[in-house]
Amino acid sequence: MSIESNDMIVESDIMVKVRDGIHLATDVYRPASQPGPFPVIFERTPYGKTEASPREGTMASPEALPRAEVAAFFVAQGYAVVFQDCRGRWQSEGQFEKYLAEGEDGYDSFAWIVAQPWCNGKIGTMGLSYAAHTQVAAACLNPPGLACMMIDSGGFSDAFQAGIRQGGAFELKQATWALKQAKLSPEAAADPILKAALEAEDPHAWFAAMPWQPGHSPLKWHADYEAYLFEQWRHGSDGDYWRQLGIFAAGYWPQFANVPMLHISSWYDAYVRTATENYLGLKAADKGPLWLVMGPWTHGDRSLQVMGDVDFGEKATLDGNLADDFFSYRLRWFDHWLRGIDVGTAAEAPVKLFIMGGGDGKKTADGHLRHGGEWRDFADWPPPEMTPSRLYLHADGQLSETAPERADSALTYDYDPRQPVPSIGGTMTSGEPIMVGGAFDQREDAGFFGSKQPYLPLSARADILVFETPPLTADLTIAGPITVHLQVSSDCVDTDFTAKLIDVHPPSADYPQGYAMNLTDGILRCRYRQSWSHPTMMTPGQIYAITLEPFATANCFKAGHRIRLDISSSNFPHFDINPNTGAPEGDWRRSKVAANTVYMNRRHASYITLPVVNSPA
Repeated sequence: MSIESNDMIVESDIMVKVRDGIHLATDVYRPASQPGPFPVIFERTPYGKTEASPREGTMASPEALPRAEVAAFFVAQGYAVVFQDCRGRWQSEGQFEKYLAEGEDGYDSFAWIVAQPWCNGKIGTMGLSYAAHTQVAAACLNPPGLACMMIDSGGFSDAFQAGIRQGGAFELKQATWALKQAKLSPEAAADPILKAALEAEDPHAWFAAMPWQPGHSPLKWHADYEAYLFEQWRHGSDGDYWRQLGIFAAGYWPQFANVPMLHISSWYDAYVRTATENYLGLKAADKGPLWLVMGPWTHGDRSLQVMGDVDFGEKATLDGNLADDFFSYRLRWFDHWLRGIDVGTAAEAPVKLFIMGGGDGKKTADGHLRHGGEWRDFADWPPPEMTPSRLYLHADGQLSETAPERADSALTYDYDPRQPVPSIGGTMTSGEPIMVGGAFDQREDAGFFGSKQPYLPLSARADILVFETPPLTADLTIAGPITVHLQVSSDCVDTDFTAKLIDVHPPSADYPQGYAMNLTDGILRCRYRQSWSHPTMMTPGQIYAITLEPFATANCFKAGHRIRLDISSSNFPHFDINPNTGAPEGDWRRSKVAANTVYMNRRHASYITLPVVNSPA
């Protein structure tokens, strides 16, 4: 169907044929009053090519915008805009297989676009999350016409390490995503009974009943969605499955499209590691030019300054700081790289990071902690001025620059898989209604799944080891990767260890008990301590050196604050539960309480390495 107005020609539901004969539903928007051909902006999405996107809102107009309105903005500036439904979603044919068809489908769609008379041969891509995955999957094959990319919060560098799995554990956002999207699938739309069955399932009850079994899960009504969820869950070891196009850009960096790329993510997003790894890997492969922008946001919430329960200040938003809004930000990018208009983009610093912190720690009128922050430019990632600094764990709960001197010092706790530590904020996306990302005071609350009355601080739990510095005498700023090195043992053949970095605000009139704000966290499934592809069980009682890699972060710890590190063995429902038995991932019924020990002595020291970009005065 073609619709023409005074300003725009719209061609809806063009069925673009790809190599296996499947047709992908495609909408084309182009100027009506200009002769063309035009540079093209292209986005592929599983969320409906005509549906409103909440991440297209701005500070001035925060409501979700239909993609037709997004297209109209760029068309008015002389661009053709193409939106396409991914295979098996909405109006497109075929069977949806999450992530794995996007490379070839994307390549074939690029080839179709460049063959159209309204395309001038230059295509720029945009899109958030899954629409970032589709961009990168196609770029791995170096499609015709691709001229620049704006990759927003996605584009798996390595889904085994970030986005699907992390440190050997499974990210349960894949389950919440599947539950939501199964209800929006073409099959559910066509079958009211199927949709009613999916809607009747209570995700909170099902998460409390983990582990799930195939055919006995809330997705049992939609076999395809259940199948791919368990396929991801049960592929615990790294191998060929995790090297597939669409989830492993790292394997394609040498042949990746050599075009200008802007990688955008945020400190409370699931794609911190993806953004930074793609930047580094593509730079090493001599692709680009490349830029990296990291905000304080949760997934795609670039027009907000409150993330979770923390206010990062007026400087936190993209709007009014990096550009007037996200529309003008993208327009500037595409004008430069698709139309050759020198708007100064090429001269900007390669890396722009939001350094969280610096606020007064008071409660805002809306009831949020005022943590503050500011944008800072760097010449590269990691910041060249970064200096790795060690803080050692001590058995008395101290975290200090002094290495332990005692000959025999360790702490042991019991990890019960049936009583996991609840996830309170963090780097989560697509977790609703079970989990929520962002920054929060690290105490249990009715709003966090698994919390129990009387809702004490997490530090009160016996299965969490807490280590803190004394109050800092001067501000300390970090920006870059975080590593946690632990010497551990267990009385079980397998278990997990978790680490969480926290900025502890001192007690105040607004927060008389202080405020322990999470910055980043990580996990390691110990069977993968030596190799991601060849798991090895532990010998009970034997001491092992392990390394956890929480996502990178950037924060200013103000004078008077404490740096805190929490060590435990679960972070649920962010990550799946380890039963401590050595059973295959996602396929267990029995569990065992593990007595886990962290050593912190002269021979077996445990420490965290922080990327310090300025030292205390």
